[in-house]
This record gives sequence, structure tokens and C-alpha cells, in this order.
Amino acid sequence: MARISDETRRNNERAIRQVMEQLLAGDVPPGGKCDIKTLATQAGVARTGFYPKKNRDGSPRPGPYQHLAEEFERRLAALREAGAMTDPRAAQVERLKSQVAGLKDRLAERQEQLAELGEFKQRALSQIAAQQMEIQRLREALAAPSNLRALPRAQRGSAPYGSCS
Repeated sequence: MARISDETRRNNERAIRQVMEQLLAGDVPPGGKCDIKTLATQAGVARTGFYPKKNRDGSPRPGPYQHLAEEFERRLAALREAGAMTDPRAAQVERLKSQVAGLKDRLAERQEQLAELGEFKQRALSQIAAQQMEIQRLREALAAPSNLRALPRAQRGSAPYGSCS
């Protein structure tokens, strides 16, 4: 693997720091996130440079930009702890999660209302059926020969004695 010159490394570090500032300020490119992958892509460096390597003998050695990745993660964690959302997608996800929770609550309330209205409808229909049966029973009792007699109907325009007009 070819080694990069000190000048190229300095230029790459400068580009990484510039992109880091942009990402931490919330200027995330479309389709990107506030993460190492986007940092590497926007800076034009290989993402593998942000992670530790192994020497031929198996001993670990830091990646050329690992210190910048650690700084980026540290600053990003500090911003998140402070409550600042640097990633608009993360903010959108949080907003949508709260919207979904609100909609679930509204749906539960509506379902409860529908259940109550269903019970009310059932009671109302039962009462109407009972009243209809009582009306039919009374009509049958009136039609059958018995000591019941129908009252004369009031004439239109005249109220019975003692009633309010």
C-alpha cells in the first residue's frame, strides 16, 4: 500500500476539518448523515483512514486520520448531549416518532369512542324494539274485546280544557 506524503496528509486533514465543521454545524448534504462515512466522502478521503490498522506483525497502529474521527465523534456526542440536533434526518425521525405517538393516542381515543357509541347504539335499538313491542301489545289489547275503550281524538284547533295553548 502506498504511503501518502506529509503535504497530502496535511491537505486531507484540512479538508476533513472543514467538512467536519460543516457537518457539526448542521450542513449535511442530501442523502448523507452526520457520520464518518459522509465525513470521508465529502472530504474526498478513504474511510479506512479513520480506523486503526495492523502492522505485519499483528500489532495495532492508528489510522492516519483516526484522531480526527475520534475528535468528530467526541464533538458530535457533546452536541447531542447538549440537545442540539446536527443531523436534520435525525431531527426529522424524532419529529415523526412524536407525531406517530400522538396519532396512536388519538387512534386509541377514537376506538374507545367508537366502542362507547356502539354500546349506546345497541341500548338505543333495544329500547326502540321494546317500545315497539309495547305499542303492538297495546294495539292488540285495544282491538280485543275487553273493558278498554279508546278515547276520542281531539279536534284540530281546539285544545282540551285546562291545557296550555
